[in-house]
Amino acid sequence: MAFGTLDGDDDEVMSEINMTPLVDVMLVLLIIFIITIPVINHAVKIDLPRATNTPNDPKPQNINVSIDAAGKVFWNQVEVDQATLASNIALAAQQQPQPELHLRADREVRYERVAEVMAAAQHGGLGKIGFITEPKQ
Repeated sequence: MAFGTLDGDDDEVMSEINMTPLVDVMLVLLIIFIITIPVINHAVKIDLPRATNTPNDPKPQNINVSIDAAGKVFWNQVEVDQATLASNIALAAQQQPQPELHLRADREVRYERVAEVMAAAQHGGLGKIGFITEPKQ
């Protein structure tokens, strides 16, 4: 039995796949998709509510308090004495929202001096104290 030969015997069964119906079905599906896609993408018209937003309150500036090896206290790089330190802390505690106190202490300073500054901050009303350190090299 020969496949796809035209030798004149019409009694033999032709066993090739007929592609014409498959192409017809694919063309019909293509036309259906071309027609239905614009309908699917139709958006619903909605009148959305309008809203206004207010910007968040700006964060206050951080206060840098430094203590050098001799025990001198610096408020934002300006040397202050104990009375000035207490008055500056009281003024900073009245700000809303309260600023953070960033405490930088020299490695050689006595812990007692650091504890005095922390106690002054606590008595003055500052609740947020952060210790600033440098990483090991």
